[in-house]
Amino acid sequence: MLIRVDVADMKVSRSGDDTLVTHSLGSCIGVAVYDPVSCVGGLLHFMLPSSSTSPEKAKLKPAMFADTGLVRLFKECYKLGAKKERMVVKVAGGAQVLDSNSVFNIGKRNYVVLRKILWRNGVLIKSEHVGGTSPRTLYLELRTGRVWVKVTGDGEVEL
Repeated sequence: MLIRVDVADMKVSRSGDDTLVTHSLGSCIGVAVYDPVSCVGGLLHFMLPSSSTSPEKAKLKPAMFADTGLVRLFKECYKLGAKKERMVVKVAGGAQVLDSNSVFNIGKRNYVVLRKILWRNGVLIKSEHVGGTSPRTLYLELRTGRVWVKVTGDGEVEL
């Protein structure tokens, strides 16, 4: 079953029949996590780096922010049997879109914060497709742990 993860949303699953997908990764970042032993995986589509800019929104939509979304993603995977030390992390997004003068640099800021949070928690990114100016769609197939990206204008890329 194809399960869509919206903007500022997150889904986890342990069903081998599921494929998680998130569209419209411009400056937003998609984080796919997968435990190959328990076959538990999840997909997060966050928009902004820090919940400190809007604590009220973070309470209602924790997946909107890197700091609150990542914590929730990992905790929900753990509830289904995933273990941190086995988690494979793959990332896509962080493009420079709708900001041609690089005034806000949301994509770059999202990526830097993501790396810092993961590093502080002893988690490494196995592969990534970040930056540039093209939007992406990110997929995670739960049966195999396969992760791939469809890049507007460039086709499909395996992560």
